[in-house]
Formats: sequence, structure tokens, C-alpha cells
Amino acid sequence: MDRSLKALSLLLSYPSTELQAAMPEISGVLMSDTRMTTVCRRTLSQLLDQLATDDIYDLQESYVGLFDRSRTLSLNLFEHVHGESRDRGGAMVSLVEMYREAGFDPVTSELPDHLPVLLEFLATRPFAEVQDTLADAAHILDTLSERLARRESGYGAVFAALLQIADAKVDKAAVAELLEQPEDDPTDLDALDAVWEESEVTFGPDPNGGCPQVRDMLANMDTPVNPAPNPAVGASAQAAE
Repeated sequence: MDRSLKALSLLLSYPSTELQAAMPEISGVLMSDTRMTTVCRRTLSQLLDQLATDDIYDLQESYVGLFDRSRTLSLNLFEHVHGESRDRGGAMVSLVEMYREAGFDPVTSELPDHLPVLLEFLATRPFAEVQDTLADAAHILDTLSERLARRESGYGAVFAALLQIADAKVDKAAVAELLEQPEDDPTDLDALDAVWEESEVTFGPDPNGGCPQVRDMLANMDTPVNPAPNPAVGASAQAAE
């Protein structure tokens, strides 16, 4: 179990009081990971302090403004590659099949390409597979880091940390192409509503809904993923935790 990947997955989850309470343990995991440089860990510690001490409602408002109201900051990775084209559906199915073959069926309403979900999965996989997967997404991770830095958001440190952990090389030409896309205006609620009307995707009912379950994920930080009893796509099965 790669505890750092699981910790980074939690950092990219919707802020909650549970997450705040878990920050000392999350910080201990990340600050001891020598795959990151001292500078990277120092920068990441600033985000850890912010998530631990800031007002929870301010943190939640900031999170929504960044990741939910901006398609150019979307945590759904295929959004940056395929947009709303048909290719995205095929890529999503392939990703679901990869999860199922590994016995991984997360309990969440998020799409399979949601980065926190992918990181939770990768935390259970051999490191060579982690490197290959993150290398494929390196240009997206670097782009998100740059966009977040432009907005003076500490969340950019998470993406920088992922690139260092995976020792992934970034295609700068691909990053430049992505950065040419105009930024979204998170205050334009009419445009946001239009996006949701166009792009909402449902894989099936989820009685748990919402963000990943922080308490369960943290309590089982060292527990390998067990095969899910029901592999059907979109089913409300038991999570890896």
C-alpha cells in the first residue's frame, strides 16, 4: 500500500471536519516521503497547514470554486483529453474494466476518471504500474499545477508531488497546448449550469454519494483492496476500504 498516494487522494477530496482531524496523520505520511524533494515537501506543508486550520466553510467554498466550477481545473482527467466527445465514453469504460479486473469498486458518486478515485486505486498497485499511469497523465498534472499556481492556490503542490513521486517526465508541448485553452470564470453560474446540462453522466444509483469516505479510507490506510462482491458498473458495492 502506497500511503502517500492515498494521502494525496484525501487532500484532493472535498474538505470536511473529518479531513481536518486527519491532517496530522496525513502530514506525517507525506513529510516522511523522501521521493519528494525537501522544497516540494515544504510547499506541500503549507497546504496541509491551511487545510488543518482554516475555517471549514471557507475551505469548501474555495474547493468548489476551483474544481467544481472550472472545467479547466476539473479533477476528471478525461475532461482534459476528450472533453465531451465519444472517445471519453470509451476511455471511461476501459478504466472501469481496469478497476474491476483488480477487484476495485469504490463507493462514490464520482466518475471513474476522478483523480482522487484513481489515486486510491493506484495506492494498491505495483509501483511500476503507478509510474506508467501517472506518466500518461503527466501533462495534465503539470497543467493543473500551473493553473493552480496562477490562482495562487496551494493545491498545486499536490500535483507537483505526484509528478515527483512517479518521477514522471512531462511533455511540455502538450502542457503548452492545454494552457492555451481559455480559463473558466467560476463566478459565471449560468455557464456552469449549461455545462452540467450538457455533461452530466450517471453510471448508476449511489446511496452513499458525495466525496470519498475519509474516516474509512484513513482507518484502512494499510489494508489492501479486496475483490468487490458485485462487479457491475455503477453498482453500490463495498469500497476498497
